[in-house]
Amino acid sequence: MIYLDYHATTPVDRRVADCICHYMTEEFGNASSTDHAWGDRAEAAIQQAAQQVADLIGASPREIIWTSGATESINLAIQGSLLAPLSLLGGGAGGEGKHRIALMPLEHKAVLDTCRALEKRGWAELVYLQVDSKGRLDLNHLKRVCAEGVSLLCVIAANNEIGNIYPIQKIGQITQHYGIPFLCDGSQAVGKIPIQFEAWGITYLAISAHKFYGPKGVGALVVRRGYHLEPLMFGGGHQRGMRSGTLNVPGIVGLGEACRLRSLEMEEDEQAIAAKRDKLQKTLLEKIPNLVVNGDLENRLAGNLHISIPGVPNSAVIARIRHKLAISTGSACSSGVEAPSHVLQALSLPEEIADGSLRIGLGKFTTEEELNAAAEILVEAVTNIQQLSNSTK
Repeated sequence: MIYLDYHATTPVDRRVADCICHYMTEEFGNASSTDHAWGDRAEAAIQQAAQQVADLIGASPREIIWTSGATESINLAIQGSLLAPLSLLGGGAGGEGKHRIALMPLEHKAVLDTCRALEKRGWAELVYLQVDSKGRLDLNHLKRVCAEGVSLLCVIAANNEIGNIYPIQKIGQITQHYGIPFLCDGSQAVGKIPIQFEAWGITYLAISAHKFYGPKGVGALVVRRGYHLEPLMFGGGHQRGMRSGTLNVPGIVGLGEACRLRSLEMEEDEQAIAAKRDKLQKTLLEKIPNLVVNGDLENRLAGNLHISIPGVPNSAVIARIRHKLAISTGSACSSGVEAPSHVLQALSLPEEIADGSLRIGLGKFTTEEELNAAAEILVEAVTNIQQLSNSTK
C-alpha cells in the first residue's frame, strides 16, 4: 500500500525514533524532579529541545510552552488570551463588550470550533476575513478589519487541505501596526517552509510534531515575551503557570530532534518533494480529462496536490483505492463527517468540484516508484467509475 496522506500525519524519522526510545528506556527521569541526577538530565534534555525548536522558527527557548499538539496549543492561545478582562486588551472589543476575533473561514477546525464555542457562549464576536476562489487572503480587507479593532487575529500559515501558504510576514506587520495579538497555526508549515516567529511579529505559534516526522501527541505553543495566558489546566504551576502537567520528555526530545533535522534538511527535501509533486500533477492532468487543481498554485506547500474530478464523487474513488493507496477527501480532523469540506465551501466552488475533491500529500520518504504506481491506480479507478457512469445513462 502506498502512503500519500502526509498532511494527516508523517512517519517518524528513524533518527527521531531512536532518541525517543532512549528517553523512554534509559533516560526516563521526570524533568520536574530536582533532587537527583535523573531529573537534572531530563531537564537538560528539555532545555536542549527548546533550543532546537527555537532555532528552527526564529524564537527564544524561553518562549516555548510544551503541549500535547497543535489542537491544545490553539485552544490555550485562544481561550487563555481571551479569559483576560476586555479592559486589558485595548481596542479589541466587539458589540456588547464581547471580544472580537478575526479569522479566515479556511482555518483548521481547532481554530474554528474554539472560536465558535466562545461565540456560542456570548463571549466573542467573530469576523471572517475574505478569501477568493483560490483561497487567497484579501489583505486590504484584513487591514480594514484590524483598523476597526480586534482582540485576536487567527491566520493559518499553510492550509491543511489545499496547501496554500499565507503571507505571514505581511500579516504580522499589519497586526503590529494596530497592536493586535496574532495567533498563527503553524501545524502544516513548520518544518516545511521558513518561519521567523520574532522577526515576523507573530504572538502565538502552534506546532505539532507529527506533521514533520516527529511523534504524535506532542507539540508546542510559542508565546511572545510579554504575553501571558490563563491556563486551561491547573496543578503544579508548570511552564510559567500557563500549562501544568508532567512533561512528556521522550515526546519533547523527539520534537526537538525533528526540528534539528528539519533545520538541516528542509530546504533540500522540500525542493525534491515539489519536483515529485509537479511530475505527478502533470501525469494526472494528462491522463484524467477535466481534472482541476485547487488552491493557489503559486504559493502552496511542496507536498500538496489537491485535485477535483468533476462528475466523479471522491467517495467512489476512495472506495476503489483504499486498500492500495492512502489519500484523503479532506482534513483528518473531520474524517467520518459526511459533508463537503468547510474549506471548499468557503471557496464557493461548484458542487461537482467539491464533491470530486481529493487531497494528495507527499513527503520526504515518497519515492518516484510509488508516485508512478499511484498515478496508475488513480487513473484506473477514475476511468472505471466514468465507464460505469456512462453505461448506466
